[in-house]
Amino acid sequence: MSLEVKLQVFEGPLDLLLYLIEKNKVDIYDIPIVEITEQYLYYIRQMSREDMNVMSEFLVMAATLIDIKCRMLLPKEVNEDGEEEDPRAELVEKLLEYKMYKYMSYELKDRQLDAGKVWFKEKTMPKEVAEYAPPVDYEALIGQTSLSGLREVFESVMKRREDKIDPIRSTFGKIEKDEVDMDAKMVYVEDYIFMQKKCSFRSLLEKQNSKMEVIVTFLVILELMKVGKIMIEQKEAFNDIYITSKEAA
Repeated sequence: MSLEVKLQVFEGPLDLLLYLIEKNKVDIYDIPIVEITEQYLYYIRQMSREDMNVMSEFLVMAATLIDIKCRMLLPKEVNEDGEEEDPRAELVEKLLEYKMYKYMSYELKDRQLDAGKVWFKEKTMPKEVAEYAPPVDYEALIGQTSLSGLREVFESVMKRREDKIDPIRSTFGKIEKDEVDMDAKMVYVEDYIFMQKKCSFRSLLEKQNSKMEVIVTFLVILELMKVGKIMIEQKEAFNDIYITSKEAA
């Protein structure tokens, strides 16, 4: 990193002029051009002449001040609107613009220094918080179709299954546990809905072979709704409920 050495007290002729105006506590819109010019020339005489490029800028401004001083001694010039022109107007505009950028640079420097003092804490979120998932709001998930409507269809199909049981034969024989593979049923239902694109919830339950399969299928439908793979709709109350695959859409 190179070391910057500033030889001149002032960064340029406008900087020197602004310093003289602030030192004399005069109104920047009403510069006493005679006094300021004399003080400006005095500072130039005291400056080093090693860098002629820098000195030339100050000499140009000195010539500008002398020109303004001469113009102020002459009769006032009138513009197209009939208003008197102030020979200092252009210089005042440049000084105001320079002053604005100068103080903006101070502000940016202060922000840079403040930014160097800022330290950021690394993320230390507990594992429980990071893995937390808000509970699923099934009412909002299924929209206009209510959970009670799904439950009514489910209970209706279950009742039909029970009505098909022979009250006599069902009382004897070997009772075996009716096992249903949840994962396999998930794949079956998901593939079925994907192939159909749109199917009836009631017809899907009626295709199951046992009471346990109906229960598992119902649970699978709720899970597919939760993960957002299907969409259900019911156009009017008590109408059939339809399932649509989002992946096939």
